[in-house]
Amino acid sequence: MEIIYDNQFNGNEWFVIGLMFVGFAAVWLLPRTFSPLQMIFNMFIGVTFGLIFDHTIFVPPFDLYDIGDKSTYQMFDFISYLMYAPYGYLFIYGIERLRIYGIMTIGYIILWTCMAILIEWLGVKVGLFHYKNGYKLLYSIPIYLILQSIHLAMYHTVFSLKRWQRHH
Repeated sequence: MEIIYDNQFNGNEWFVIGLMFVGFAAVWLLPRTFSPLQMIFNMFIGVTFGLIFDHTIFVPPFDLYDIGDKSTYQMFDFISYLMYAPYGYLFIYGIERLRIYGIMTIGYIILWTCMAILIEWLGVKVGLFHYKNGYKLLYSIPIYLILQSIHLAMYHTVFSLKRWQRHH
């Protein structure tokens, strides 16, 4: 049974557009430090993790929340996944640019998790996310911690300097 939360182009759509604008503007304005492959990889990971996460707990048997104006997918819901792209890039950009390593990585991941929770909370307030079946914002904390850790591990694995050095 379809649930209709809204049928107007309003706060939740503008929120997504605003996040995309801010994120892509930051990517465009920041100095280029990545190869095109690294840039695409990190943006693609942001979108991919959003899709995997949402399609794991958004659909039955879990069905823990809905996105957008209806409980069924609409075209704008698919467009909204692009909002994750620049933040996947910016997450790794900060690690590299600020030269974060070792124990500082934990603090950095916690900081990004806090920012993600804030954005998700705002998304709930503007009607982008609709929690159901007992889901709570706090349940997203371990998911963000895990996904960001996996993202960083994948980035280091794929783009390790040692991996690309020629052995003589």
